[in-house]
Amino acid sequence: MSFETLFTGTATAVGGRNGHSQTSDGSVSVNLGFPKNGVLEPGKTTPEHLFATGYAACFGSAVELVGKQKGYDVTDAAVTVAASLGKVPDGFGLSVKLSLKAPKLSREQTQELLEAAHQVCPYSKATRGNIPVEFGVE
Repeated sequence: MSFETLFTGTATAVGGRNGHSQTSDGSVSVNLGFPKNGVLEPGKTTPEHLFATGYAACFGSAVELVGKQKGYDVTDAAVTVAASLGKVPDGFGLSVKLSLKAPKLSREQTQELLEAAHQVCPYSKATRGNIPVEFGVE
């Protein structure tokens, strides 16, 4: 597989899930925590939040690309990603629920766009076959 690097983001984490993570350029600097009884300490985030944010942004760009190719008006389209940490037979794993809201498209067009964007989004390519991904149309 040929790969031409366009950009590299680098981050360092110290202290794991209860530590701190920061990008090398300082654009992202977060305190991490693990929710206790479903509640996260104020001022902290989780790796799942960070993954969901990146996936939603990347998928949104894929929606824009595919929407333009199909001649769809994707103005105000919104991608929501819920990334979950859970137990799997050999330890822990992730799952994703990904939904698309495209106010200017029919439900069928939105579903078609969601499926097509899933084929081109780099996050989708990276996770395909590795974690459960559930789709929804809003």
